[in-house]
Amino acid sequence: MNNELSTQQCEACHVDAPKVSDDELAQLLREIPDWVPEVRDNVMMLEREYKFKNYKLAWAFANQVSELAEAEFHHPSILLEWGKVTVTWWTHSIGGLHKNDFICAAKTDQLQ
Repeated sequence: MNNELSTQQCEACHVDAPKVSDDELAQLLREIPDWVPEVRDNVMMLEREYKFKNYKLAWAFANQVSELAEAEFHHPSILLEWGKVTVTWWTHSIGGLHKNDFICAAKTDQLQ
C-alpha cells in the first residue's frame, strides 16, 4: 500500500519549507494507515507503535529505524520498551509535518 512513498527519498528541508496541508495530510495518511497524527506542544507528529515478542526483537527493530534515519538524514523519536517500539516522525525545522515524515513512516513500515 505504501510502495509509492517508500520508494521516494527525503529532500533537504529548511525552516521555510511548507508543512503538509490538511488535504495532503488526509491523502498521505491513506498511504500509511497504521500511523496516527498526534499533536504535542502544538506540533503535529506521526506516531506508530510496533509490538514484538521480546526486548531483543524490539531493540533490533529500533536499531533498524536508527539506520534508516541516518540514511535519510531525518531523525525520529524512538521509544524502546520491552516488546514495543514507538516511532514518532516530524520535521523539527518547521515544527510540524513535511512529506519527508510520511516517506520515512512508509519506510519504517517496510522494516518489519
